[in-house]
Amino acid sequence: MNHLIAHRGPDGHGFWKAPGDTCGLAHRRLAIIDLSQAALQPMRGADGSVIAYNGEIYNYVELREQLSDGWTFRTSSDTETILAAHARWGVDCVTHLRGMFAFALWNGDRFFAARDRFGIKPFYYTIVDGVLYFASEMKALLPLLPEIATDADALAEYMTFQYTIGEKTLFRHIHQLMPGHALTVENGSLRVFRYWDVHYDIDWDHTPRWFGDEMRSRLTESVRMHLRSDVPVGAYVSGGIDSSLIGIMAAREEASGRVGFHGKFTEFPGYDESAYAEAACRDGGIDLHQIDITAKDFRDNIEKVIYHLDTPVAGPGSFPQFMVSELASRHVKVVLGGQGGDEIFGGYARYLIAYLEQSLKASIDGTYRNGNFVVTPESIIPNLTVLQEYKPLIRQLFSKGLFGPLDERYFRLIDRSADMDSEVDWSALDREGVFARFQAVFNSERNVKKEAYFDSMTHFDFKCLLPALLQVEDRMSMAHGLESRVPLLDHSVVEFAATIPADIKFGGGQMKHFIKDTFAADLPAELTRRRDKMGFPVPLKEWFSGELHDMVEGIFFTQKNRHREFFNSDAILANFDKGERFSRKTWGLMSLELWHQMFHDRAADYRRMLDEIEPTAIAAQ
Repeated sequence: MNHLIAHRGPDGHGFWKAPGDTCGLAHRRLAIIDLSQAALQPMRGADGSVIAYNGEIYNYVELREQLSDGWTFRTSSDTETILAAHARWGVDCVTHLRGMFAFALWNGDRFFAARDRFGIKPFYYTIVDGVLYFASEMKALLPLLPEIATDADALAEYMTFQYTIGEKTLFRHIHQLMPGHALTVENGSLRVFRYWDVHYDIDWDHTPRWFGDEMRSRLTESVRMHLRSDVPVGAYVSGGIDSSLIGIMAAREEASGRVGFHGKFTEFPGYDESAYAEAACRDGGIDLHQIDITAKDFRDNIEKVIYHLDTPVAGPGSFPQFMVSELASRHVKVVLGGQGGDEIFGGYARYLIAYLEQSLKASIDGTYRNGNFVVTPESIIPNLTVLQEYKPLIRQLFSKGLFGPLDERYFRLIDRSADMDSEVDWSALDREGVFARFQAVFNSERNVKKEAYFDSMTHFDFKCLLPALLQVEDRMSMAHGLESRVPLLDHSVVEFAATIPADIKFGGGQMKHFIKDTFAADLPAELTRRRDKMGFPVPLKEWFSGELHDMVEGIFFTQKNRHREFFNSDAILANFDKGERFSRKTWGLMSLELWHQMFHDRAADYRRMLDEIEPTAIAAQ
């Protein structure tokens, strides 16, 4: 391949392709599509290989030194480091990369694409008439599809969890390359394979203090690597343990010019976490910038949020994330976040609810002193006050029985469809299939040896929920030209954390017991002792029953909405303001309706874009 042709569509969608290539499926031309600017400016290596790349390789300096004896570097970028690594190690190059990335590489014989271990950066693809297309945003692929339609299996997963758990997306025909996976097209054949996974091989030989010292060392080194940048780096500081810790550790590494960003809700009591963010920034010497988020902000920006997400996902936290990212973008180009801590170290209240049930069962059976039982009745009682806001969830769980199989009980805890029987046409969706796919991850003995219920729960959330949260993290920051980095998701940190026994990580049912204990001297006491974990709550109940009631009702009350496949619009309108204070039912249904209006109802417009695309450049420098 000697040159590339770059194209841009009328709404900014771009793609590049190699004319006449015969490496595609069925020996058709291989077209490569991407929305990022890198796709319109691909880099060509000294060996003739070409790459389109999105992300950051944090160990590129070390890799350059290792590879310089066999590659003449012409730039100082981490992009060329991937080309050199591929020339040395082939598809195994991904095992040497430390960072967040999605890239596609063509070397004249093979098309090779890969996504980072955790899914921090996106990669979507579709196959149309034997041609493989890929993109960093799903909307870039819509003009190419034979139809814009909803995938029923993915929708069933979304209605259950408010995220999808496999390679299918809500758009039929569009797949995602899963985290830790790579894809090749060679001799007309496509192959997708896993190159990395996390394994809970528990280390029973070391003490809590040893684990703490080792974690401190690894996380400190990860933060240092994530601070490599040509521009100033800020930090999201939500008021929780994870983002506060990352911000404080980063400030310690680079004390000058350290800035933090926080979004707060002050209209209603119980939603404002700014006091905790202020305490973290005070102790860390961080200059904190805050934004007070209002119902007007929601009205003005919710459509932008759904547009940039491509598909609704992972709850209402995307909206405040969008607002805080806009604030941060006025000050910095790179920001650090604490994403991953809840899934790695046990930060969700539902883990405590699950162990509350299990400690009752073990007490009745007289087995809680046998083996490595993480929580005893005596130890769990002091920590139960954090569940005050979760009584509706506990009521719902216990109403479906007690003491059943662990996979069934945890599925009940994360199932968000329990109160949507009338709004959704479940006869058209495969609920049993969703549970089977859940079980395949939750009960995977290849990853989790079943030493503790805790490991199975956190493993599922790490594999399935975390990529959805990272979709929010990436899209909401990139919507404002902001690069978000997540130091907790360094594979050295994650692999080590998976070896720590559950009774150290979650001792006595205390959420994030290990991380709080290890970094107690670094964090304000206000954070380590707090009992009201919020998790970026949004006052939806108050807004939707008050100031935004007419807006939300208007979203559902459209002619096209009356005929949506899989839904009963009359039931939605009748029930949309009846949820509990933290219920996400209305959010999930409203997001889906906006998504339909934005993409499905504009199918003809997207189809016309394909005819309007014109070549704008020829380059392969």
